[in-house]
Amino acid sequence: MQIQINTGHNIEGHEALATQVSDVVEESLSQFGDRLTKVDVHLSDENSDKKGGGDDMRCMIEARLKGLQPLAVTHQAANLDQAVDGAAEKLTHLIETTLGRRSHQASHRTDPPLSSSVN
Repeated sequence: MQIQINTGHNIEGHEALATQVSDVVEESLSQFGDRLTKVDVHLSDENSDKKGGGDDMRCMIEARLKGLQPLAVTHQAANLDQAVDGAAEKLTHLIETTLGRRSHQASHRTDPPLSSSVN
């Protein structure tokens, strides 16, 4: 799984930050490793031009699963660690739900299988 970290212009994209975020995302999504092709993480400070403010750190994570449309979640929190943790947790839940739903639908199909012979 390829992980790409993108930071807004008000967040310094230190290598240590990229490593930390990659580690959190990789650990959270490790159970889906064989199904994930790419994960994009976008970090931003929503109120960078204003002093104070509550949950102004935002993490958006988009995951690309083989054979499916990309899935994306966002989470806002008081600091980047909380924003990344929250978004990773949301994404894990969304992927589990999506894959579970697809598995359930496939196992409960009522249409006949396609015939491999042409008449």
